[in-house]
Amino acid sequence: MARKDVFANITSGDGARSERKATPGYASRGASRSMISSLGELAQKAAKAEQILQGEAVVELDPKEIDSSFVSDRMDDDELAFNELVEAIRERGQDTPVLVRPHPVDEGRYQIVFGHRRVRAAKLLNRTVRAVVKEVADVDHVVAQGQENSARENLSFIERATFAQQLLDLGYERRTIELALSIDPPMLTRMLSVTGRIPVEVSSAIGAAKGVGRDRWLELAQLIERPENLATALAVTADGSFPETPSDRRFDLVLNELKRARKPAKRAVAATTWQPKDKSLSAEFKNTGKSFSLSLKAKDAGKFGRFLTENLERLYEEFRKEEKVQGD
Repeated sequence: MARKDVFANITSGDGARSERKATPGYASRGASRSMISSLGELAQKAAKAEQILQGEAVVELDPKEIDSSFVSDRMDDDELAFNELVEAIRERGQDTPVLVRPHPVDEGRYQIVFGHRRVRAAKLLNRTVRAVVKEVADVDHVVAQGQENSARENLSFIERATFAQQLLDLGYERRTIELALSIDPPMLTRMLSVTGRIPVEVSSAIGAAKGVGRDRWLELAQLIERPENLATALAVTADGSFPETPSDRRFDLVLNELKRARKPAKRAVAATTWQPKDKSLSAEFKNTGKSFSLSLKAKDAGKFGRFLTENLERLYEEFRKEEKVQGD
């Protein structure tokens, strides 16, 4: 059976579901069993989505009437990139329309399928939003939203993983999540392994961490499983200066603190002191069992130290004889 066209339900005039016909060699290439993965394919998919929207009736909407999607795919925004988008729209207008659907609950309002940043920019500029309005089912909504952003935005690993966890919590099947994120089943398992072990209060405090990849997030997930480590991570994120630190650095702060906590603390050895009756000398020694250190403090500590050194062999022989007697 051919794979369903992701945008068929969104772009068809009557909203009816349709199937894409198989093309020659389609099954032999294994496309029915694998997910879209290359950046080239993702770029083509985004371009196709734009072409489809450009062929639809575009209306002008008040951004105040538009609500965000019911599931978030971004933890924080790249303000530099967003500011560039605002300036571009200010200079030449909104090139590409956003896709919205009639709000499923609030009559007269709309819900974004994709185009959150363009809607936000329109609000900031006090302009209307060029939009295509379509009846879109929830499942098609999340697939279109996930794929459009996967192609357009530089979403980090944890943002994509969090999006996957949200969809799972909402009851979507794993296959739908894989299709929305253009990932295969093993990658989805890794993503959910991270979000399942790292509490949302920790991951959200760290943020998008654009420069942190899958392996380091997996390492953090393994460390944070211990209850004492979780308490440490929460303490780090609760620090007042933590939110002011760049996101990648916030990740490093948490990870490094958990690594330090994993190392067993060295057992402190109490020092024992000794003095002769005339208190002319002070001796301090530490005994760990495998090592013994002696420190002498006195006006003539050097002379007494040399005396001990010169008599070490005799003292050691006396020690061996006493040990032997006690052993008998």
